[in-house]
Amino acid sequence: MRWTRGLKAGVVLAAAVLGLAACGGGSDQSAAPSKGGSPIVVASFNFTDSQILAELYSQALEAKGYPVTRKFNIGSRELVYPSLKSGELQFIPEYQGAAISSGFNEQAPTDADSEHTKLAQLFAPSGVELLNYAPAENKNTYIVKSDLAKQQGLTKISDLKKLDKVVLGGPPECGTRANCFVGFRDTYKLNVTFQSIQEAGPRLEQLKSGAVTVIPVDSVSPPTADPDYTVLQDDLNIVATENIVPAVNKKVLDERGADFAAVVNAVSAKLTTPELRDLNKQVDADGDTVADVAKDWLSKQGLA
Repeated sequence: MRWTRGLKAGVVLAAAVLGLAACGGGSDQSAAPSKGGSPIVVASFNFTDSQILAELYSQALEAKGYPVTRKFNIGSRELVYPSLKSGELQFIPEYQGAAISSGFNEQAPTDADSEHTKLAQLFAPSGVELLNYAPAENKNTYIVKSDLAKQQGLTKISDLKKLDKVVLGGPPECGTRANCFVGFRDTYKLNVTFQSIQEAGPRLEQLKSGAVTVIPVDSVSPPTADPDYTVLQDDLNIVATENIVPAVNKKVLDERGADFAAVVNAVSAKLTTPELRDLNKQVDADGDTVADVAKDWLSKQGLA
């Protein structure tokens, strides 16, 4: 999933362009003897959930002595993938279905195991491999105002046909993607127009004002649990399964070995969707920092 952006700008950890110095770590690197070697460059997309995941893996690796350089908040896959494939970026927590459909313009399978296999095949020519995927899932979810949903009987995306006109507000890339505007237009056959709104906060404000009808949000973001909004069922399944999976440069995996993979897989194994939703809430709604939220979670799980 994920290409929607977090609601609090204050949690951004680093500059949003490649080549700038990465921000400092959020963990105590004296927790374990250093493994030495070049730092592993861990990246994130430009939304809260991705930054939290990248910080979780970064701190877990640092706790075991692996040096890490953070390059967070870079942007969408269109910006991240060239540097991931070149090796400038070496590790990013991905979302299986969206990686296949948006990153490679391929049809994503409907189950997590098949997605993992297909995504691994797509990444292989670029020297990128996948580690274990997590039980946690975060996908694009579409919300409308609850008062509109009640007035018009909207429970699923296809119900939007009841409206004379639908305005979908989303980030720029939504306009060309089958799991967003293109899916609304071509799969759901809606009378829909697209309004490009880069930031998630302004998108939510436009929804509140009635300027747009529906917007995408992360399925683990606070608005999905807010009674003011109604989550629409994706009844024609334009959005794929979105389990989190670390995509890692093959050279790093070969050089660092099985112990490195075990550290990463241990984090993934503990990540569930409810816990990921809570981590997002702590940052976006409660105002805690990404580094502190990650450190606390890893400590509770015995991983740092």
